Amino acid sequence: MTTPSHVLANWSRYLGALALLGVGLDHLEQFSVDSYSVIPTIGTLFALNFASAALLAAGLAAPVQRLPGHAGRLAVPVLGLAGIGVAAGSLVGLLLSERTGLFGFVEAGYRPAIVLSIGLEAATIALLSAHLTLHRQHGARAEDDRAGDPGRSGC
Repeated sequence: MTTPSHVLANWSRYLGALALLGVGLDHLEQFSVDSYSVIPTIGTLFALNFASAALLAAGLAAPVQRLPGHAGRLAVPVLGLAGIGVAAGSLVGLLLSERTGLFGFVEAGYRPAIVLSIGLEAATIALLSAHLTLHRQHGARAEDDRAGDPGRSGC
């Protein structure tokens, strides 16, 4: 049975994956168009940000919960946590580059790409955190139902 929390968990997962892909695409745009590719260490980090964000977003969008055994049960939470890590790491890196510098690079000002990046990173963190919370609640209810707990409704 599909419950409202299950529907919200799914929506937050897919919207979180989309926001995470946006984080990666924003970094790819800065890497290629804004010439961050020539900045030592930072350029490599921007390329890795895109690659990791794209792979994790694809995993979050795929039906990985259908994998057999533990892999299916752990795939979505692990991908969600990793997505939060990428977004939070990007946000921390940006804040450090503005305040103290990061690997010798100092970011200045809030141009549109930076504002977009902050918004996408915050959205990714919020959506995937909501997904993990709802997913955990849904999973707990489903386990209670399987155990025959009459105080819980089915999911």
